Amino acid sequence: MNLRFVLDPELTPALRDRIVEIWVDATNAGGAVGFVAPVTADEVRPVAERAVADVTDGPDRLLVGYAGDRPVAVLFFADNRFHLTGHWRTVKRVMVSPDTQGRGYGLALMTEAVRRASELGWEALLVTVRAGHGLERFYGKAGFREVGRLPRSLRVAPGDERDEVFLWRDVPALAA
Repeated sequence: MNLRFVLDPELTPALRDRIVEIWVDATNAGGAVGFVAPVTADEVRPVAERAVADVTDGPDRLLVGYAGDRPVAVLFFADNRFHLTGHWRTVKRVMVSPDTQGRGYGLALMTEAVRRASELGWEALLVTVRAGHGLERFYGKAGFREVGRLPRSLRVAPGDERDEVFLWRDVPALAA
C-alpha cells in the first residue's frame, strides 16, 4: 500500500471534482457519508462545495490520500467553532474510493489523521457514524471507542431510523 497524504492540498477544480466523484461513488456503494443512495453529483456538489469553502475560508482542514497522482481517500477535520472545544476536532466525510477498498486505505487514512492531529496539537478526535453499517468496528481498529449515541436520530427513509453513534479517540502528544 503506497498512499501519499497531503494536508490542505491546493483545491483545484480537478480536485474539487474528484472529491465529489469519491463522495458519489462511496454513497452509491453503500457508504454512510451524509446521503442515501442513489445520489448524483448534482446533489452532492453543493454540500461538497460548502465543505471545501470551510477549508478554503477556514477554519476546517482537508486530508487527502493519493495513490500515485490520483486522490482516493478524503476526510475533513471540522473545527468545532467554540473556544472551549478548541483542543479537539470532529472528523467528517471519511471516504475511500470504492474501487480501491480492501487495500487498507481507510485504516491508513485514519492513522494519518491521528498523526496529523498530534502534529497540530489536538488532543482528541470525534467521529459520528450511522449505526447499521458496522462502522463502529472499523473505527475501533483505529483506536476509537463509543462514547454515546442518539437513538433513532437519523432518518434514512420513512420508517428506517438509525442511531447516530459518537466515537472518540485520544490523540497522543508528540514526543518532546
